Amino acid sequence: MNGNRYVVKSLELHLFFGRIMKEHAFFLRAGFTPADPSCSEKAELYLKEFEKLLNEAVSLSNGVVDKAVLESGEVVTEFTALAERQTECFTTIPIDQSITACTLRLKPRDGKSTCGAKLQSKVRCLNRTALKLLDGLISLKESILRGVLQCEMFTMNYPLLIEHILREAKLYRQYVEILEREGDLPDRLVKENECFWNQIMMEHAQFIRGLLDPCETELFCAADGFAKEYCQLLETSRKACDKTMRDKTLAQTIKFRDFKAAGTEGIQQCRIRSVILPLLADHVLREANHYIRLLQP
Repeated sequence: MNGNRYVVKSLELHLFFGRIMKEHAFFLRAGFTPADPSCSEKAELYLKEFEKLLNEAVSLSNGVVDKAVLESGEVVTEFTALAERQTECFTTIPIDQSITACTLRLKPRDGKSTCGAKLQSKVRCLNRTALKLLDGLISLKESILRGVLQCEMFTMNYPLLIEHILREAKLYRQYVEILEREGDLPDRLVKENECFWNQIMMEHAQFIRGLLDPCETELFCAADGFAKEYCQLLETSRKACDKTMRDKTLAQTIKFRDFKAAGTEGIQQCRIRSVILPLLADHVLREANHYIRLLQP
């Protein structure tokens, strides 16, 4: 096993997905009504536990992860810090904002740096913690989805959104398992998961469309257009994931990323009417940035 690849790929994975998972827990927590206090408590527990995991990943990542990842906008964006402050203010749900401050100070690895046995051991513990937490969070999401679909509970989150974040958690878990088994994430996963991320982008467009105020007709039409474009890309990518297709997907995702960035800024500055939390806007922006990096040669 290549120890360097194992450490670098593990930490890069946690910097992105660990933050995504803690925000999933946050969005679940924010969407419950007073009728479901136990679900609120469980979601808040996972929020705190994934904050701990992310904090540990950040502390281990300085001078270790690749520059391309830190500069991609998938770990944090220029909007993340303000989005966390605003969202905590709007919901009163605590967010450990020091993690973002530390992440913004991370330095990339140089080509000569190596990862010693002690760091490998710490990363292995981190991966095992992630697997345990993911098992619990996946179970919670599945339970919530069942309750909603059986009309046994109500949440402000769309059932499709719960399915959406459940799929992302399962992908994260799959990646950690591969790292523990093989010590690396093979390049083939990028191609295999183009269909996955096209569906994610399509659903982002659908969620944005559904959370905009009805008076935001221009933005509604733009989001609807992106949803239709990704629906078409999804159908095509299921049949043939070749270079030409990836080039088209990359161009489309850059356009969608720019739309999300403008939307995040507009929401933060109260120029867009919606029921989109600032942190949710930043969250979907980071996922677009992640997909762009995966698609780039």
